[in-house]
Amino acid sequence: MKSCYKVNQKTPILHHIASLILFFALTPSLLIGCTRNTEPISRTGFYFDTVIQITLYDTEDEAVLDGCFALAEKYENLFSATKEGSDVWNINHGNGETVTVSEETVTLLMTAVDCANTTEGRIDPTIRPVSELWNFGSDNEAQVPEEAGIREALSHVSYDTIRFGVASSAETGDPVYRTVTLTDPEAAIDLGFIAKGYIADKMKEYLLSQNVHSACISLGGNVLAVGEKPDGSPFRIGIQEPFAETGKSLATIEIKDVSVVTSGIYERCFYDEDGVLYHHVLDTATGYPVDNELAGVTIICPSSMKADALSTSCLCLGLEEGRSFLDAEKDVAYLLIAKDGTQYASQNFP
Repeated sequence: MKSCYKVNQKTPILHHIASLILFFALTPSLLIGCTRNTEPISRTGFYFDTVIQITLYDTEDEAVLDGCFALAEKYENLFSATKEGSDVWNINHGNGETVTVSEETVTLLMTAVDCANTTEGRIDPTIRPVSELWNFGSDNEAQVPEEAGIREALSHVSYDTIRFGVASSAETGDPVYRTVTLTDPEAAIDLGFIAKGYIADKMKEYLLSQNVHSACISLGGNVLAVGEKPDGSPFRIGIQEPFAETGKSLATIEIKDVSVVTSGIYERCFYDEDGVLYHHVLDTATGYPVDNELAGVTIICPSSMKADALSTSCLCLGLEEGRSFLDAEKDVAYLLIAKDGTQYASQNFP
């Protein structure tokens, strides 16, 4: 099955649950070599608009999996822009009023604002007014928004409209950042470019606290290897070939205790009746999908949140600017795939 489909104005978008395309997210058997004498335990669910899977290799305690999925539910109730009553939903529907949220929501949103600053607004957590118009990954009809609608939505995209305020810590009573205000009542936040990485890192912290040191966390196209295989060998991950049949790998890499995150233009996307491709990574300057030389970006680094943010940032920046941006980062390896199929790998890419 191809990743993108040609549609007309009355044809529904097919909903692709893995916007980031390490194909293990959809086909667990393609995570090569994760075996031991005792069968691992694994569980799959649907959170953050994607399939997630947690596999544990050095424990048979199902309660640990329960804990992982409790975290998934917790963070969906904080960070989802579509779940009514979540922190982000409450901010977006606050009509410019100050909203009290969890300390973790403020922490993640501050990090998202830092990413926007670093990229000079090429990624922006207030992109949601535009992304809502496109309906990528939804069951709504596939359509290119009206130009006037895009211009209006873009006028509300600016991370400068986000204000943070201090309130008492729910745990200690000490003053901490606990409130968020959008100075533009029509602005709205979407943390999709960074939230899954943050959640994967938190799941790893939890697993280590439970004395689990060999595990695979897959949140859509975010894969985080906790430690290594029980026999000491690395995990092997296949990287999806852009625009190929799902599960066709262009490269297989070996990893230990790092995260691998891929952003691409070929998952949540559609072709219009003229054969023009539209994908879910939007240009904050035009409101249309980013259009440069890149088809896919794979990042490897210890932090899944950092890998998540860097993969989207590079895809927005383009080949040359993106490579310079990534080369300035420490402990980061990358593989960039151009639209013509050319591969550009960092020297430390495995």
